[in-house]
Parts: sequence; C-alpha cells; structure tokens
Amino acid sequence: MQLSKVTQTSLSEINMVPFVDVVLVLLIIFMITAPILQSGIEVDVPKTRTVKEINQERLVVTVDKAQRIYLGNEPINIHQLGSRIRAQLKNTQEGVFLRCDETVPFGSFAAVVDALRQSGINNISIVTEPITSRARTQ
Repeated sequence: MQLSKVTQTSLSEINMVPFVDVVLVLLIIFMITAPILQSGIEVDVPKTRTVKEINQERLVVTVDKAQRIYLGNEPINIHQLGSRIRAQLKNTQEGVFLRCDETVPFGSFAAVVDALRQSGINNISIVTEPITSRARTQ
C-alpha cells in the first residue's frame, strides 16, 4: 500500500473584496456627515460676489432665523456672549466668525457685533456664501 504524496497548502492571500466594501461604506458615511459637521445650526447666510475661503479655525458665533445666538453649537444669551468669548479666547486679536441668517433684522445683527466689540473682539469676520449662477438668475 503506497501513500500518496499530495500535500495541501493553505491559501494565504488576503481577499480584497470585503476590504474594498468596508472602505467604500466608510467613504459614503464621511461624505454624508462632513457637511453636517460644519455647523449643526441651520442658517442661510447672505450671498455676495466677493467671498474669501476660510482657511483657519476660529470661534463661530451664529444668529439663526429666530434670532437665537449660539457660540459654536451651544445656545447662549447675548449678555453672556462677551464673558464666554473672553473665557474661550486666549488672545482677543484672534477674532471670531459671525454667521448670521440673511432674514435677521439689522438691529439684532448690530447688537451681536456690539457685544463682541465690547468684549474686546475687533477682528470679526462675517461669513457669506458665493453667488452661484443659479442664484443670479433668481
């Protein structure tokens, strides 16, 4: 009786199909959540022709349609705004971004700017969006 000399070798290749599936699912998740992470507060900022891209990280003060004020994503009272910004900023020269809904009355906008200036912030950048070709035709 003769034994066969057939040896079995294990297949040690990595199957790439599940790896690619997982990577694509993660890519889709990040593509969907990235715009949401910019700011959790829904604001229609004014559209302008001259827009400069934001390339630095600053505190963001937001005023929504209902004239509620937010520091970051946290609701805040206008009377607390100055002290909270001074507590979070190391240097008042750093400045803040001001996102204001386009339907907010100018008086509310001016009150927020005044509160920021009284807290020592003189570098206030107003966030706008560029006018697109679709917006020009409307």
